Amino acid sequence: MPKRGKKEEVCAAEPQEDGNEPEVKKGKKGAGKAAKEPEPVVLYEDAPDNVTSADGKKYTLKISSWNVDGIRAWIKKQGLNWVREEDPHIMCLQEIKCAEKLLPPDVKDMPEYPHKYWACPDEKEGYSGVAMLCKDKPLNVTYGIGIEEHDKEGRVITAEFDSFFVIAAYIPNSSRGLVRLDYRQRWDVDFRAYLKGLDSKKPLILCGDLNVAHQEIDLKNPKTNKKTPGFTPQERQGFGELLAEGYLDSFRELYPDKPSAYTFWTYMMNARAKNVGWRLDYFVLSKALRPALCDCKIRSKVMGSDHCPITLLMAI
Repeated sequence: MPKRGKKEEVCAAEPQEDGNEPEVKKGKKGAGKAAKEPEPVVLYEDAPDNVTSADGKKYTLKISSWNVDGIRAWIKKQGLNWVREEDPHIMCLQEIKCAEKLLPPDVKDMPEYPHKYWACPDEKEGYSGVAMLCKDKPLNVTYGIGIEEHDKEGRVITAEFDSFFVIAAYIPNSSRGLVRLDYRQRWDVDFRAYLKGLDSKKPLILCGDLNVAHQEIDLKNPKTNKKTPGFTPQERQGFGELLAEGYLDSFRELYPDKPSAYTFWTYMMNARAKNVGWRLDYFVLSKALRPALCDCKIRSKVMGSDHCPITLLMAI
């Protein structure tokens, strides 16, 4: 999700990014009182991986997802080292911001993942883009959702495997001033219909930067962000309607009340060190896959982007 400078899709920048209370100004009511102490920093601790499902089956599928905020810069920040250490069966990347012909050999020729798929915008170089790196060859791979208005921005790759689909997605941001909110709402309706069509054939795993903090627990400062892209009532409702179609937010399924669990932090105001963030990255599952769910991890300590990676473990 782009957030810095003058970009096409400006992320939800928080009005009170540091999370601190403002100082009492002199000459007004309350003058002479000491400023409130800053809120203590509450960091998220990623517990050890739970490698078995509820019925005791060990995981057989590991998928990781990461908005890399530019794949060339991410590689220079040693992002591929983390991929090799995490060693997922499938690695999904968002916001690669690079045409396929310009991809660095480090990732294009990566031997650990012989099957690589790229979706880049038709016209805008350095914008959007998603990738999927697979150890095992999918049965079939498609790009987009079959609607030209949406598919020209390089936002979706769908891979079909024997018993499930994996969809890597980078959902449109409503942009500064909510100028793309209407478009985002059209996207949500069309994308939901696309997923429902897939789900009628076999269950699915949707992952990526979905550009929404669904509930107030999913961002540090909900009260000051009600009209901010990623936390508008319309976007939250759109995600709720997706779940209502028969899908699970895998992290909240396992950790319904876990606070301070974020996947994005603006580069401004030292937000990451203070854990003033948003949970924008998800694994969404068909309900039929719930028995196979082992764990959903937020690797919040991993650097290399303004998002951190997330990992799903499934006994499937």
